[in-house]
Amino acid sequence: MLRTTSIDGTALAYERTGEGPVLVLMGGAFQTRNDPKWLALAGLLGDRFSVVTYDRRGRGDSGDTAPYDVRREVEDLAAIVEAVGGDGPARLMGMSSGSALALEAVQQGVPVARLAVYEPPFIVEDSRPPLPADYVAQLDKAVAEGRRGDAVEIFMTCAVGMPAEYLAPMRADVATWSHLESLAHTLAYDGRVMGTTMSGQPLPADRWPAVRIPALVVDGGASQPMFRHGADALAALLPAAERRTLEGQDHDVDPALLAPVLREFFA
Repeated sequence: MLRTTSIDGTALAYERTGEGPVLVLMGGAFQTRNDPKWLALAGLLGDRFSVVTYDRRGRGDSGDTAPYDVRREVEDLAAIVEAVGGDGPARLMGMSSGSALALEAVQQGVPVARLAVYEPPFIVEDSRPPLPADYVAQLDKAVAEGRRGDAVEIFMTCAVGMPAEYLAPMRADVATWSHLESLAHTLAYDGRVMGTTMSGQPLPADRWPAVRIPALVVDGGASQPMFRHGADALAALLPAAERRTLEGQDHDVDPALLAPVLREFFA
């Protein structure tokens, strides 16, 4: 494990695998640098790139400094990019809600040469219900009251769209549920990163005007329609976007199928 420090003093934990141009993987909800699929993806890309995975603030071995602000997470990525060095701007790949944070980082000037995103969870039409207007407030309240399991349930039912009857079997898996509860406070962070992009309305045309670098927008052919519609909307918004679909894949994408697409795009 390697460490660096963000501009506000928050300690950040990261790993670096392989050799070559720097490629940073930015995780979504519940992901840490040691996520098994993140590690698998890093290993598959390490022959061509110096792949960096890191714990976003509040997760794993990274610190957390209140109050939360999306700009602090952008500063965290800038600190990681500076710490790992490399020749020229980094390459950046965002997963799920990490896609929206990656877009925001490029918008705010973090030096990135090329950007790939997998299934940003935008809700831009009516194929499923939008998030409640008070979604983030619900998460904050549950965590503040010590109801971390309730916060996980709010995320699962509102953001993921999971039927409520699926929650009892999940809770019965004590080890997995305990891990989810340990990260429950970061769900509101991702909610703030997503902003209004899960409201069922079109993406704001002025949200990421500075994102003019080459971008790859990928979804899975077996995913919910919202991911296809969201990916299409983002690709239409970005001036230098490529659009790909991995047939047979869903939100829990197979690293062995994603890695060749990323290798080709980032080469």
